[in-house]
Amino acid sequence: MKATVYVTIKENVLDPQGTAVQGALHSLGFNEVGKVRIGKYLELQLDTNDKNEAEARIKAMCEKLLANTVVEDYRFELEG
Repeated sequence: MKATVYVTIKENVLDPQGTAVQGALHSLGFNEVGKVRIGKYLELQLDTNDKNEAEARIKAMCEKLLANTVVEDYRFELEG
């Protein structure tokens, strides 16, 4: 089973990397770009076909390692 995990900075947390990318895009002439938020995208291959087990394991991985839940949100999708 494939898990796709998206980790993003919480909306109320400053995103200096996103601000830097926004500024760089503007300096390159892409002035139509508004707010930019930077996040992480992860793909994990799980050795299980049990969707409930996979959801629980991915959630535990996100809470313990993949996301800093103080300042980041996460969501995931399962395929297979």
